[in-house]
Amino acid sequence: MTNTTIPSPFILETERMYLRLLSPEVYGYLFTNCSDKEIKEYFGFTTEEELNAEKEKYSKGYTTYFVSFANFHLLDKQSGRVLGSCGYHTWIPKHRRAEVGYYLLHDQDKGKGLMTEALGPILRYGFEQMKLHRIEALLADYNTPSVRLLKRFGFKDEGTVRGHYVVDGINEDSVLVSLLLPEYEQLKSSWNLAIQPVQSN
Repeated sequence: MTNTTIPSPFILETERMYLRLLSPEVYGYLFTNCSDKEIKEYFGFTTEEELNAEKEKYSKGYTTYFVSFANFHLLDKQSGRVLGSCGYHTWIPKHRRAEVGYYLLHDQDKGKGLMTEALGPILRYGFEQMKLHRIEALLADYNTPSVRLLKRFGFKDEGTVRGHYVVDGINEDSVLVSLLLPEYEQLKSSWNLAIQPVQSN
């Protein structure tokens, strides 16, 4: 990175990771003040295609007066490497609901329980800091790891959203699952949430 001063975000700490909040404020700062190299390093991108896709999101407007987001980068504690992302998009504060999404950037990091480690703290952040009443997810029924992950945290099936998501030019169905605040209150004591905020600005 160069000497560009990026605003310090809210950070959570888990056993193996720091979870760095990417807020609309930080997002806007990155694309108006930082070089392409800095942006790629911050997001953990390795290709120009990844960078250009993110630039397109920014240029088309990632937030509106109605919809916002709160995303977390997963940072390896030992190396500082960006492992992936987990957080909320399509966040509608007025109705206290948001859709959760997540990914790991590299296959080498899959199958190690990293997303399980990250998701619990981020769900807690959503319910307790963002004051959400409902967290939902839409996923393909053949995405077995995601199905297992969300079931582990108590998400309940609500049905199938037909022709919802385009994959390789084809509209596929999505399974809709959700977790509500009262359910979270009942379940959270059984989750291993040995986390703490290490920075809040």
